[in-house]
Amino acid sequence: MTPPHAAQATTPGVLASLSGPQDIALLDAAQLGALADKVRAHMIREVTATGGHLGASLGTVELTIALHRVFCSPDDPILFDTGHQAYTHKILTGRGGQFHTLRRRNGLSGYPSRAESVHDWIDHSHASVSLAWEHGIAATLDRSRDHRVVAVIGDGALTGGVAWEGLINLGYTDQPVVIVVNDNARSYDKTVSALATHLAQLRRGESHAGNLFTTLGFAYLGPVDGHDISATIEALQRAAAMGRPVVVHAVTEKGRGYPPAEADEDDRMHAVGAIDPATGRPLAPAQPTWTDVFGAELLSIADSRGDVHALTAAMRLPTGLGPMSRTHPDRVHDFGIAEQHVVAAAAAMASVGRHPVVAIYSTFLARAFDQVHLDVGMHQAPVTLVLDRAGITGPDGPSHHGLSDMALLSCVPGMQIAAPRDPARLRELLREAVEIPSPTAIRYPKAAVGENIPAVAQIDGIDILFRSAHLPLDVLIVSVGALADQCLRAAAILEAKGCGSTVIDAKWVWPLNPGLFTLIARHRITLSVEDGIVNGGIGGRLVQAVSERSPRAAAIRALGIPTEYVPHATRSQLLAHYGLTGEAIATDCVALLEALPDQSPAGSVPADTWSAP
Repeated sequence: MTPPHAAQATTPGVLASLSGPQDIALLDAAQLGALADKVRAHMIREVTATGGHLGASLGTVELTIALHRVFCSPDDPILFDTGHQAYTHKILTGRGGQFHTLRRRNGLSGYPSRAESVHDWIDHSHASVSLAWEHGIAATLDRSRDHRVVAVIGDGALTGGVAWEGLINLGYTDQPVVIVVNDNARSYDKTVSALATHLAQLRRGESHAGNLFTTLGFAYLGPVDGHDISATIEALQRAAAMGRPVVVHAVTEKGRGYPPAEADEDDRMHAVGAIDPATGRPLAPAQPTWTDVFGAELLSIADSRGDVHALTAAMRLPTGLGPMSRTHPDRVHDFGIAEQHVVAAAAAMASVGRHPVVAIYSTFLARAFDQVHLDVGMHQAPVTLVLDRAGITGPDGPSHHGLSDMALLSCVPGMQIAAPRDPARLRELLREAVEIPSPTAIRYPKAAVGENIPAVAQIDGIDILFRSAHLPLDVLIVSVGALADQCLRAAAILEAKGCGSTVIDAKWVWPLNPGLFTLIARHRITLSVEDGIVNGGIGGRLVQAVSERSPRAAAIRALGIPTEYVPHATRSQLLAHYGLTGEAIATDCVALLEALPDQSPAGSVPADTWSAP
């Protein structure tokens, strides 16, 4: 049985002596240990050069070798949850020679990818769904052919609600499935929850604690040292022979075998950029990020407001909550990889007089949309959603781009959405948001934060970032968030061509500011520019609103991302690909001007309607 997708890539390189994972069965114990050393050294050398999810995969080297020794991939599907622990799997299945392209444009994905190999059954990078996939595949297996389906799920991913749905369903079946719990006591940070406590009890052999997995209907094997290849092979062989749902509890160490990772107590180098392989230090000086600005400002707010609490889904440090958690640890709450629980709990906190700030990646918010809609929105709860990694995120690829947040959140009645253009606006809008007695959201990208972009004037609460002084008002550019610099670049190009333009930033982008329609009416054409999907996004809603108010709908266009799965590449490469650079925006403006049915002169904005910011 093979999955219905691409043929396997063949790659020369570090493991050229292996024609595929099936050759692992030919190695003796000493050779298996040498293979682990080679894989780990190759991974460290390549990932420190390209960047990637290093710590988790370093912890699964021996475990993955044992998996491929016992099971026959791809006929025995092996599902990694989450996919950032699968680098050894990629190397053993013929992709080691491509690691210099890891997460680069047209290169190797940072996660399992069906387009790369028949050994990858799922494009897996979001946590907790592997058990559902395992159940679905196992339910269709030809039992006479003695297949096994294996899910390798980290203890952090096991905190997600959908993983528990998988446990209570699989434990009730007689399917020949193996669940390998990769227990390194961490997700990004140390794993929290009663599950973490229970796994620790199992690791210590505390029989009085009982065993959750046997209670749910599984056979249980372990704990086994996941870095002892022979012991892990023995446990997996026993599990495979049972022909029923089995949990193998493998204890591993995140960052294993790389001293800088082992010494990193915060997240064991979960994800890195290009670093010095000897020291683990970044090759380039770190630039302040949007996340850094948010974290510092939230701490400042929390210092003066005791009702402000911060919530996160296993990402305390990646979302910028480190400063507040060190100063106000009792008001920072990590709920594990359980976004639905986080958002519903935030609504509950708001109901008793607190103002929760939920710090979450944009892409992961979609998992909690029901709670945003019905727990936060329906109750009009004063909860602030802070969406990190919004828009195009770059090398993590289609599962991690945060493109749908504005389209989703604008469907929630009463929701107000802010998109800051610069660090000063992020600080300003965050302070405004925690004063609003109803739901709010703030979004910003995964990027170094640029310089502040001051407004030259204001009208109806809208910041005017640029206006041509001695030219007709041909073009209105409505900038959404962090693309303001590209919009200003477009305006400069247009002015050099003799086209007058105005660049505006509403800051609070939803609901639409009524002042937008006055400005649109005073310009010949309007372009909105956003780092999100066009259909249903802010630009799409603006086009719809204009068409409902005026017959001039043809003179407005929304620029953004089409409704498609965006590949991995750098943020700048993808912005260029989707026409969101200054040059491309200017070209679109000229094309729209040339397509106008008449060349009637533009109106003018009376000077007395503009005000200094």
